[in-house]
Amino acid sequence: MGVLDGAEKKLEGAVSNVFARAFKGDVQPIELTARLQRELDTQAQILGRDRKLVPNEFHIALSPHDFAHITPYALTMNADIVPQLQSYAAQRGYIFNGAIVIDYAENPRLPVGRFTVTSQAVADVDAAPMPSPLRPSRPAALAIEVNGARHPLRQPGVTIGRGADADMRINDPGISRLHARILVNGLGANAALSIEDLGSTNGITVDGQRVKNAVLRVGSRIGIGNTVLAIVAVNDV
Repeated sequence: MGVLDGAEKKLEGAVSNVFARAFKGDVQPIELTARLQRELDTQAQILGRDRKLVPNEFHIALSPHDFAHITPYALTMNADIVPQLQSYAAQRGYIFNGAIVIDYAENPRLPVGRFTVTSQAVADVDAAPMPSPLRPSRPAALAIEVNGARHPLRQPGVTIGRGADADMRINDPGISRLHARILVNGLGANAALSIEDLGSTNGITVDGQRVKNAVLRVGSRIGIGNTVLAIVAVNDV
């Protein structure tokens, strides 16, 4: 790895002493922390001056042998690694979309001592309650899906942004405080949907096309900042 600077030494040292005896010749926690650190560096996306978006969810695949040795210590290791990654990121102007998540999986194709890391930047989503005063117990037929979570779409619609005034708050630095509005006209699967830009800095896309406003339908994919939202049909939400 070459010469490590102070932050790198601190990051690796957070786990090296605690777990050195437990792992011996297998995959070492010091290797995992160094690899996650490099993942931040290689995947950083420039947002602006001195600001770069980096992944906050990491998936580590290990050989069956290493997986069996690592997983009993996973919670303790992650509790040490996460604050060090946060400190490392802060020193380099890196920004996380949401909470740091590190998980481990077994890959029988990997030999002992080898591992792979995949990562992604996933925004935290906080959707405010959207009650329907007309039919409070009626299931929504349409929803907006963000990072695997679905949120109902009911009249008159929902505002999306990073600020506290938005109905659906997404912790994505590429999203304006009040970025866009989805308008809902009608009930259930027959509701008409559209989206409009609320004067955001980075704009919106619908199915890959930059727009100021557009009609939406089931399957439409909306790009806002670094987050992709999808319109889906559901039986219940």
